[in-house]
Amino acid sequence: MPRIVQLLASPVHRYVGRPADGPAPAPPDELVGEVRLRAGLGVVGDRYFGRPAHRTASVTLIAQESLPAGADLTQLRRNVLTRGIAVDELVGRVLTLDSGDGPVRLRVHRAAPPCAWLDVVVAPGTWTAMRRRAGVRAEPLTDGVLRVGPVTVAVGD
Repeated sequence: MPRIVQLLASPVHRYVGRPADGPAPAPPDELVGEVRLRAGLGVVGDRYFGRPAHRTASVTLIAQESLPAGADLTQLRRNVLTRGIAVDELVGRVLTLDSGDGPVRLRVHRAAPPCAWLDVVVAPGTWTAMRRRAGVRAEPLTDGVLRVGPVTVAVGD
């Protein structure tokens, strides 16, 4: 059964400067049990919420099956970690997720490429290993709530 494994809503950019300098400290409680999404704006409380340059990429998703052992959203900086959903195959599609509070529709616009920071915060070689499987960037088409736990999934055009 598909699941939402983790959710991240972080008000800060942690990967600034050079990877060799290390990431900025994580704010408390950036991993959450639920997130509220607003159509065209993104994840409420997240660093990309409402930013014009990120409107079509304000929600990021990644499949747990793509992660190196032991990696999590605090390192990868994606908003939604799923299991049982092949998110990397959804570019150009509309993904509908319902975790119990009604459906949330997301238009998946493009792949979310990995960054060099992964070699520092996860392990050397992670950046190369994550190519073409580092998740996707999407735009919320409807307001709604996503929660950690089982999720109903539908995919359309």
